[in-house]
Amino acid sequence: MRFAATIRIALRALRRNKLRSALTTLGIIIGVGAVIAMVGIGTGAKSQVEAQIASLGQNVILVFSGNFSGGGVRSGWGGAGTMTVEDADAVGREISGVTHVSPEVRDRQQIMANGLNWNTQILGEGTDYLDIRDWPLVDGAMFTEQDVRGASKVCIVGQTIVNELFPNEDPVGQVLRVRNIPFKILGVLSKKGLSVMNTDQDDVVIIPYTSQMKRVSKRTNINSIIVQADPTIPATKIQADIADLLRQRHRLGGGRDDDFTIRGQEEIANAATATTRTMTFLLAAVAFVSLVVGGIGIMNIMLVSVTERTREIGIRMAVGAHGRDILLQFLSEAITLSSFGGIMGIALGLGAANIISTVAGWPTLVPLVWVVAAFLFSAAVGVFFGFYPALKASRLDPIDALRYE
Repeated sequence: MRFAATIRIALRALRRNKLRSALTTLGIIIGVGAVIAMVGIGTGAKSQVEAQIASLGQNVILVFSGNFSGGGVRSGWGGAGTMTVEDADAVGREISGVTHVSPEVRDRQQIMANGLNWNTQILGEGTDYLDIRDWPLVDGAMFTEQDVRGASKVCIVGQTIVNELFPNEDPVGQVLRVRNIPFKILGVLSKKGLSVMNTDQDDVVIIPYTSQMKRVSKRTNINSIIVQADPTIPATKIQADIADLLRQRHRLGGGRDDDFTIRGQEEIANAATATTRTMTFLLAAVAFVSLVVGGIGIMNIMLVSVTERTREIGIRMAVGAHGRDILLQFLSEAITLSSFGGIMGIALGLGAANIISTVAGWPTLVPLVWVVAAFLFSAAVGVFFGFYPALKASRLDPIDALRYE
């Protein structure tokens, strides 16, 4: 009963100074709101990147041409024509745990159809490409192995190509021209959206890699090899086996750098999300600093309150209140201020995150664990910064307190 009475007295004291109490909680409200909003933005960006990584497919390993040293000059991905179709065939044939392989040849070309033209990415791929990318067709069919062997003039197209060149038409069976070479459209891909590099994955024409090499780009090397790995075998082992095989095929002796680059899906995901993860924690840390500032404000006001209510404290002690009752009363006031500020701050942060998502078009996602953490931290701020004023009040001498003017 004494505990309940102490809490009621604490709440009554806060109600007596409503404006001061509201201004005191403002620092906590802004701090918690900033934490929730910043974490929401950062987590939303991270989830978007992860979704883009997932659009690559499942258990994908990418082998890029390049990353070699020569004459003191280093080259990055695709910087040297070191990969061949035979390399891709050897990876699919000799590496245990590889389920699908597609040689890839990339190019950009101006394409034409229906009297319209469009600059787009031309991908030369194998028949396993859609299985690796987990990319279904919404209409038509994929080209066949026979089309690959014969370098047939056939293709499948992304949704952006359909929108730009075949508005309100069925493109399947129609012809588009790449470098004035007619390619028959066999199928239309489902929508994929943006890639990790923020490029439109649907802005693409996919043709057999042999057609790309012999008819369009007139080249003998490929840009990369796309591999799908067996999920039951560690990806790192498959990557190491691929590296050993390619070093052997490219006659790279001891001490020579690889002339290729291998990246697993997990590595790509970690690299892509590292920046957003760092920014999320940085912004949250800055927001937490404002919480600490709000806590200092609570301590300041509570010290003022102790000074103003010295006679009240003395009277309570004179009629039988113990030091722990006084401590609990002032500590309850501090915790109430910070907890109420935490609740209002959570509402403010969620509202701000939704407004930012609507106005700026940024994805936002606020994990429940951060909501709980922000509230608990705000309550802890009340305990930490309210303890000293409460302790000071509980240690006042009743006689001195009664004499205080």
